[in-house]
Amino acid sequence: MQELTHYINGAHVKGTSGRFADVMNPATGEVQAKCPLASKEELEQAVAVAAAAQPAWAATNPQRRARVLMKLVSLLNRDMDKLAEALSREHGKTLPDAAGDVQRGLEVVEYCIGAPQLLKGEYTDSAGPGIDMYSMRQALGVTAGITPFNFPAMIPMWMFAPAIACGNAFILKPSERDPSVPLMLAELAEEAGLPKGILQVVNGDKEAVDAILYNDTIQSVGFVGSTPIAEYIYGTGCAQGKRVQCFGGAKNHMIIMPDADMAQAADALIGAGYGAAGERCMAISVAVPVGDETADKLIKELVPRIENLKVGPYTSGNDVDYGPVVTAAAKANIERLVQTGIDQGAELVVDGRDFKLQGYEDGYFIGPHLFDRATKDMDIYKHEIFGPVLTCVRAQSYEEAIGLAMDHEYGNGTAIFTRDGDAARDFANRINVGMVGINVPIPVPLAYHTFGGWKKSVFGDLNQHGPDSFKFYTRTKTVTARWPSGIKEGGEFSIPVME
Repeated sequence: MQELTHYINGAHVKGTSGRFADVMNPATGEVQAKCPLASKEELEQAVAVAAAAQPAWAATNPQRRARVLMKLVSLLNRDMDKLAEALSREHGKTLPDAAGDVQRGLEVVEYCIGAPQLLKGEYTDSAGPGIDMYSMRQALGVTAGITPFNFPAMIPMWMFAPAIACGNAFILKPSERDPSVPLMLAELAEEAGLPKGILQVVNGDKEAVDAILYNDTIQSVGFVGSTPIAEYIYGTGCAQGKRVQCFGGAKNHMIIMPDADMAQAADALIGAGYGAAGERCMAISVAVPVGDETADKLIKELVPRIENLKVGPYTSGNDVDYGPVVTAAAKANIERLVQTGIDQGAELVVDGRDFKLQGYEDGYFIGPHLFDRATKDMDIYKHEIFGPVLTCVRAQSYEEAIGLAMDHEYGNGTAIFTRDGDAARDFANRINVGMVGINVPIPVPLAYHTFGGWKKSVFGDLNQHGPDSFKFYTRTKTVTARWPSGIKEGGEFSIPVME
């Protein structure tokens, strides 16, 4: 049985708390490793190391810091296959999906290579007589991130890349369900030239989270996960005077207009709804066809596609569409919500409840499900299922369809499929959701824009990556300078006389 470690001060360090979490193989249901759960004292040790290392890193000019990130990009590309395999082994994603996880994080590292430009301040010459004013962006100090199981490469890089580019030290508390890739990322960062102590990984559970929130040295906290925990971390962290950004749950709607290409819309829904077994905060979990005729056409297109999905372990090859969910508890919760949908009257058009994979009966595999004629008062509509379950809610008009998305408590992502430019423009302008796709099912912005939802999907004022990340991980200092005039005239050699 492999015993994993923390990564502190440039070295793998065994846990000393005596507490461990099981790291499962989702495909087989077997324990494949033990992950140490840090005590408050272990977290504080990492913070002390970070606090000692950070001033010298902040004093390193931004161009030299950027060169470390440039080298890290090269190493990530070198080890892409190794990272993807480790990710798939613990999470269950297919290998192409795991490589995409790494790639989307790598792109944020690439963006952060532009730190010298992004950290430039402002300057005003002659703001007053002999007075100049200028602003500086300066590092916060020691920062921290608490990241989820579903993107164990991408989301850590979304946080630590801008943090260290800005001159901060960063404490990463990854999910204890799949911690190997974060440890590998810390190793690669130091191979790229990052000083010891600037990026450290402390594995743990709520005890480690609370140690982060109540540590006076840590200046900022980032979080991605469920909305209840996001609310807890945001409230607690803000009360401790920290800068906090938290990203929570989602229930993403895709509106299908009568003029949409139904085959294209169905293909988009298959990937967006069932990719990664639905364990994405940007997954489309609600399809909203406008009109019964549209709905009937859509269902007709969806059913054969869903029934032909290939479900299996990542070791079965790159033609697997999705793998298992991450834990037995996650599987049980999805199955519970599916049964709730049946009990509350939704029509289960594709029933994946009896899905069994020969040789992997103890794995956490779930067959694909499709509900039709669901209503907004049903639990399968109100709650985030986080599984391979697509719910169709029929709307009789465009206004009813857009109202569904606008009235839902979550506002992470949404999409509309249409050929009507006017409808698309109206949708993009009116919808109260943070990320919008027009004929794009999963509108995750590229690294040089920002990622973030609205409503109960986000807590905090700034988004992830893009320009917002450099604002989040720095403080602005404004300097007003005045220099007395006349000094430049030099010395006087005549005997002074009264004037």
